[in-house]
Amino acid sequence: MTYTELKKQLLSDPEVKAEYDALEPEYQFIRDMLACREELSLSQQGLADLTGIDRSDISRIENGNANPSLKTMKRIANGLGKRLEIRIV
Repeated sequence: MTYTELKKQLLSDPEVKAEYDALEPEYQFIRDMLACREELSLSQQGLADLTGIDRSDISRIENGNANPSLKTMKRIANGLGKRLEIRIV
């Protein structure tokens, strides 16, 4: 079974789908953070140097093992030369 097939199967369960949807904003932030870091050819240490956030904390955020505050997310966005946008839709 491929990853895509497994994901589709798991998301057919309403409880799994609800939890997946609830986590989507956090994972979108991580995907955006990684894409920007890659675009700038920045290592985790490079981003840490730009933001003043410990490299280990950058790693935890990227691995989904930390729940960064709004202030931390703003620091990351600024360090990447971006701005943070939060919307209620």
